[in-house]
Amino acid sequence: MYKRQVGVLKTLAMALQFLTRFYVYRGEFDEAAYGRAPVFFPLVGLLMGAVWLLLYLGLRSLFPPAVTAALLVVGMVVMSGGLHLDGFMDTMDGVFSGRPGKQMLEIMRDSRVGAFGVLGLACLMLLKFSLLCSLPGDTLRRILPVIPALSRWGMVYAIVCFPYARPQGLGLLQKRYTGRKELALATLLAGAAASVGGPGGWIMLSVSLLVTHWMALLLVRLLGGLTGDTYGAINETLEVLLLLLAFPLYDLLPVTFWF
Repeated sequence: MYKRQVGVLKTLAMALQFLTRFYVYRGEFDEAAYGRAPVFFPLVGLLMGAVWLLLYLGLRSLFPPAVTAALLVVGMVVMSGGLHLDGFMDTMDGVFSGRPGKQMLEIMRDSRVGAFGVLGLACLMLLKFSLLCSLPGDTLRRILPVIPALSRWGMVYAIVCFPYARPQGLGLLQKRYTGRKELALATLLAGAAASVGGPGGWIMLSVSLLVTHWMALLLVRLLGGLTGDTYGAINETLEVLLLLLAFPLYDLLPVTFWF
């Protein structure tokens, strides 16, 4: 029992350390704990969302909406270390290169960032900023904790349900150790996070499933499988689309629907 508890805590620490800049594990690298870390991605995303919400509540009384939105974007970048933004840029460079699948993968592996990556990042950050600046405050209070959890759950779904494109890589360890059981547990955690947003949060979870499945199918068709970079691209795309979805949900649903 003790060893099992230690294993769970180590896996949680690996998930926290992978998704954020909070280094809580100082021991030797544990391949199995790292590989199973996605099971806790929604929980870590919920914790990140809670920090995001606290940052918003602290900033909104000090700065105008545009400055607050900019600081929220910067805060999330600092908290995550820009991990998924790097994957998003690499994916944009590869997918929009127009090359065959193997050459796309080689372009994505290149440490240099190309024009498509820069343009994609600029569009992504512009959308995040404008959405955070434009959404009503009571909507932001309900969705900020939820969105990072659901976007990171999307990565778990992609890891488990779609093939990996490379014969090696850290992403392959997660593919090897994260299976249906881990996905089921991650989905329970994502459902708990969605409940924070009320029925609107459950709609967002359903949309996350549809968007992740569609994106993964498209990327597998282009690349022959997924990679760590594409997992990051799925996360970043989901964050923006869920922020966009909050507008019609807010207009169509009464405020009490979100509690």
